Amino acid sequence: MTLAFAIETSCDETSVAIVDNVGKILNQITYNQKEHTKFGGVVPEIASRAHLEILQKIIPLCLKRAKLNFSDIDLFCATCGPGLIGGLLVGSTIAKSIAMGLKKPFFPINHLEGHLLSPLFNNELNFPNLSLLLTGGHTQIYLVKNINDYELLGESVDDALGESFDKVAKLIGLEYPGGPKIEKLALKGIDDYYDLPHPLKNSNNLNFS
Repeated sequence: MTLAFAIETSCDETSVAIVDNVGKILNQITYNQKEHTKFGGVVPEIASRAHLEILQKIIPLCLKRAKLNFSDIDLFCATCGPGLIGGLLVGSTIAKSIAMGLKKPFFPINHLEGHLLSPLFNNELNFPNLSLLLTGGHTQIYLVKNINDYELLGESVDDALGESFDKVAKLIGLEYPGGPKIEKLALKGIDDYYDLPHPLKNSNNLNFS
């Protein structure tokens, strides 16, 4: 069995995980940074500093919960893009440093590919499949033909879905992150109260706006 230790620091969540080569997650910790609430959005410099502080705590905790030591890990990996450059540098530098110290291999991970392949863990998933990728920075549809074989079928021509939620929340005075708060309020709303426009309704593609 091959064990991988993974670090994810592409935005404002700090995450580590230990996974094996058959798609089982042995342990995983994700820390949601609270520092950005008062600014109404993610501040890259603050996020980077928080990643550095948090990783020093959750890396040993993840190993402890999995009842493993660094010597048990066969390879290390980290998100290397796309994302906020400061956060990416923190996570990838720490993973590379540990790998070099232990003379173990390091593998850079593409953020979007990580999303597309994440359903493989703890699940059975067949290829090809369609993936609707909805994050703070991306709104895309992919045809996932196989590992390392993806076709982008459509994407947002302007803001991503998560970004739109946060911007609207800020406009109406809700705290960051605004998405959950808007969703909760929307449950109390009247569906057809506003006649909202349907962008790209007549477009012959799968793009969003």
